[in-house]
Amino acid sequence: MPSMRPDASRIYRQYLSAVLLHSHASARACDLGATDLYALNILQLTGAMTPGELSARTGLTTGPTTRLIDRLEHAGYVRRVPDPGDRRKVTVEPVSEPADLDRVMAPARQRIGDILGGYTPEQLEVLFDYFTRATEAYRESAEQLRSE
Repeated sequence: MPSMRPDASRIYRQYLSAVLLHSHASARACDLGATDLYALNILQLTGAMTPGELSARTGLTTGPTTRLIDRLEHAGYVRRVPDPGDRRKVTVEPVSEPADLDRVMAPARQRIGDILGGYTPEQLEVLFDYFTRATEAYRESAEQLRSE
């Protein structure tokens, strides 16, 4: 393992906590729960999926996933679509994002954009390589934790 700053773990944990805190505050500002906004983000990034797949991606059991889908559907953010091959099955697909989300996210996006603007193209490549690889590492670790 490469030599790191002695405070690297603390700084990284503070960063993750700040991202999580902002996510929760953003969800509240859009009249959503944090898990609701997280699930909607998953659907917008990956597209339609079955409730079971959404359950696996959010880490929720089937009951809470059904209630989450109900809330998002009632708010007009997702819809249930019957599976053409099996009428007993449905997929959940995003239809819109919270109208306030762009307004709510604008200040953080501006600040992060200003920070990123201070990096060279080479530094940005390293940052985005990290984001890509760390995303997969976190997904794999979450899957491992769920299977234990």
